Amino acid sequence: MLGLRQGLVRPMGHRPNRVGEEIRHELGELLSRGAVHDPGIGFITLTRVAVTADLQLARIYYTTLGDEKSRRETARALDRATPFMRRHIGGRLRLRRVPEFEFRFDQSVESQDRIEQILRDLHANESPATTPDDDDHE
Repeated sequence: MLGLRQGLVRPMGHRPNRVGEEIRHELGELLSRGAVHDPGIGFITLTRVAVTADLQLARIYYTTLGDEKSRRETARALDRATPFMRRHIGGRLRLRRVPEFEFRFDQSVESQDRIEQILRDLHANESPATTPDDDDHE
């Protein structure tokens, strides 16, 4: 009986990551092929998908080009297209239940760009290194 129990025990944690990567891949394919016919989506990049341990919710992080107004339009378009995308994922992945999708704008890329700009500005404002005068080498 102990052998049977050992066969049933699986480490938790890897499956949500695998499912998230599969969802990200499938959605990326779907969006790049133009199968989602909502012009509000525009050009987006799916950065990551975080799936809860119970596989009930998938938080899909994305970035997009444009200003705040275009971001809001993209968010509305993604909400409109969510039922279609969930049906597509349900047909492609072997899951008992397709997770609910929650699209979120990925602020980390924007924050990273801002940090890099601050570092460039700091580096540009540093005083040039002093070089030894020729008089010191007599």
